[in-house]
This record gives sequence, structure tokens and C-alpha cells, in this order.
Amino acid sequence: MGILGPVKPIEYGGQVDTEHRLRPTLSWPHLIALGVGAIVGTGIYTLTGVGADRAGPAVILSFLVAGVVCACAALAYAELATLIPRAGSAYTYTYSVAGETVAWVVGWSLILEYSLACSTVAVGWSGYLVGWLQEMGISLPHLLLAGPHAGGIINLPAVLVALAIAGMLMAGTRESATLNIILVIIKLTALAAFVALTLPAFKASNFHPFMPYGFGSHVINGETRGVMAAAAIVFFAFYGFDAVATSAEEARNPGRDLKIGIVGSMLICTSIYILVAFAAVGAISYVELGGSAEPLALVLRVLDHPVAAYLVAGAALVALPSVILVMMYGQSRIFFVMARDGLLPRRLAKVSKRTGSPVLITAMTGLFVAVVAGFFSLGEIAELANAGTLLAFIAVGACMMALRRNAPELERVFRCPAPYVVGTLAILGCLYLLISLPEKTLVRFVIWNIGGLILYFLYGRSRSQLARDIVDAAG
Repeated sequence: MGILGPVKPIEYGGQVDTEHRLRPTLSWPHLIALGVGAIVGTGIYTLTGVGADRAGPAVILSFLVAGVVCACAALAYAELATLIPRAGSAYTYTYSVAGETVAWVVGWSLILEYSLACSTVAVGWSGYLVGWLQEMGISLPHLLLAGPHAGGIINLPAVLVALAIAGMLMAGTRESATLNIILVIIKLTALAAFVALTLPAFKASNFHPFMPYGFGSHVINGETRGVMAAAAIVFFAFYGFDAVATSAEEARNPGRDLKIGIVGSMLICTSIYILVAFAAVGAISYVELGGSAEPLALVLRVLDHPVAAYLVAGAALVALPSVILVMMYGQSRIFFVMARDGLLPRRLAKVSKRTGSPVLITAMTGLFVAVVAGFFSLGEIAELANAGTLLAFIAVGACMMALRRNAPELERVFRCPAPYVVGTLAILGCLYLLISLPEKTLVRFVIWNIGGLILYFLYGRSRSQLARDIVDAAG
């Protein structure tokens, strides 16, 4: 079988009975909304401030760099998602190209990515809730609004919103996707109002000095700063389109709907991000912006638009859960496919007869997300989530190029333009962003994957459904 384990043939369906099969209920509007719902969220509502703190006004360049890297990855995703229209995203693609062991590492990293992405948004949502309630004259005990890192006990609002979203997903995929469309409309309306109110207050002086910490990533006074350091964290703001790829098995017309969902949501969101970041940095000093947990609402308050600030914060409270919903959806599907493949306990992949969704895995995901959101800080969670995503994007770029070389005869519904250029840019860009993350984040990421590999060799490798099918066929 080899050190990297068996390679799953692209046409392989495995032994998927009704109990372990996802129900196709989503069309392309649902998929675009899933992508926009995941991409436009914490990144622009909360991480704009974190990025400004690390890069100054040049945070706009950070958004641009992260957007270009993600655009290359999105094109590779679109080709693979339509070529291999099965749940599992980068994990499934890697399984079909590089083998089971590499696929496990990618899947284990994706579990980390989606779980921590949910936790990041939950913490960001909690920050907006606190500011919103304070505007109403309501103050909650600090001990219940922050984890031990910030002098509290637990971030209770973040815990509660994570558990609530898990409950929604357990109710069914189509119902959750329809709710997500409504939340996306609210979110985009609020961002449009923000831009309309802040652009008239634009001051060119707020962009001087434009790049106070330089372009590269380096440590200044114990903090990692620079354009690339900010790009490594605001990168979190762009991914989400990969959650669309995880829905491949639930798309009614995968060949058409997946490419529209992935590429369409990426184009829409990149345009929104650049515009909103430009308006925010142009309105107030990056120093002031970088110290806020609710930067967009802060900008509006500084510009003497208290009602608008209140409404934008309220829209964030309503709409940010859409990001949690999509990311938790993606995580549960990765977990689901790994369990269905036998690498995790197969009983976890059981699908509810009533809703067509994996209820047990979704519940476990919700509990894990709630614990992380309750006890860790926003920056630490986002950085570690980014590490998992960057590895997945590297894998997707490599798989797309490998299949172009090794299987050029396969019919591709969507063909990535200049595949070797795009794939190489995705890989190199993601590698650079990965090494731009703080050293402690990279150490934690390595520890997470070492633990995952131990679990794989002790449990998953011997229970692989594909390996069993190969043995049965040979016998």
C-alpha cells in the first residue's frame, strides 16, 4: 500500500449507502450565498482593525495580496470541485492525487481551519454585542465577556452563539442555506451604508505614513508587523469559498453550480473588501482603528453617526452568525467524509433520515467551537485557523497541476486559465503567508498535525474503507 497509503480513483464512489449519503438540495444561488456568507464577515467587520494595527494604512495592500492569493486558489478549487464533485473539498482532491496519508493531513488541517474560523467569528460577534449593548446603556460583567487571557473567565456570548448555530445546522442543510441568504442581504446592506457614510469624510493625511512597518513580516517590540504580517491574518477574511466546494455532494447540478458559486462569491467579496477597507482607513487614523474590537462601528461613531453605528453594529450581530453557519457546515462535511472513509469512527457519518444532515458530527463540532471561542483570543484563533487553510490551498494548487499533467484526458467542466501559472502562484503565495505567521502559531500547527498523524496510524490507517475495498477486489 505504500507509506502514503492508497490513492482513491477519481471515479471511486465507495460503499455509500443511503444512511451515509448527503441529500442534493442546493442550487447556485444557495452556493453563492454560502460563499459570500463565509467570506464577508469577521474579516471585514473585526479583523480590519487587527490588520491596521499590524500594517498601518497599507492594510489595503494586505487585503489585495491576500485576495490575489485566494483568487488563484479559487480558480484551482473551481476546476477540481467540478472534476471531483464529492463532499470533502481539499481532503477529497488530495486523496485522489497524493494518497491517503497526505489527504489525512490536509483533512485534519481543514478540521482545525473550520473549527477555529467559527470560533474567531463567535469572538468577533461577542465584541460587537458588547459595544451594541453599551450604546443602550447596558453593561455585562467582564468576567463573562472574555477568556482567561483578558482577565475574564469565559466569553459567554461567543459560546452561546456557537451552540445556537450548531442547532440550526442540525435542523437541515436547505433550511440553513435559505436563512443564510437572508443574513447575507442584511450584511451587504450594512456595508453599503458604511461606505456611503464614510467616503465623504475621506482624508488623504490618514494614509501618511502609508507603510509604517515595511512590506515584509518582522518582529517590532515583540509584535509581528508589516504588510505581509497583516496579510497573513486578514487572509482569514477571504477564504470561505472552499466551504462551497465541501457542498459538492449536495449541489443539484455540480458542474454548473459549483463554478458559479466559487468564482462568483470570490469576485463579489474581493471588490467589497477593498472598498470598505479604503473607506475605513481614509476616515480615521489607523492607530485608533487598530485598537477596536468593532472597527466599523467605531468609525461611524467618530464621524458623529451614532444611529448608523448602532445599526451597523446591529447588522453585524444579525449577519456575522452566517459566517459561523457556513464554516461550521464546511467543518462538519469534512469530518463527515473522513468518517465515511473509515479514517474516523464510521458511525459518526450517519445522516439523519429527517433532515439529510450529519447530526452527531454537527453537534460535536458545535461543542468544540464553543469551547475554543469561550477561552481564547481573537488574534490567536484567527492565525491558527489561517495555517490550516494555507496548507489546504497549497494542496489544491498542487493537485490541480498534477491532474493536468497526469490525466489531461479527463473532461473538465471548468478549466482553470493558465493552470501552471495560477497553481504556482497559489502555492508560493500561500507558502509565503504561512511563514509570515508568528512562530508560536506555526509550532501549534505542527503539534496539531503530529497529534493527527498519531491518531491516523493508530486508528484510521487500519480501518480505511478504500484499503478494505482494494483488498476485497484483489481477493
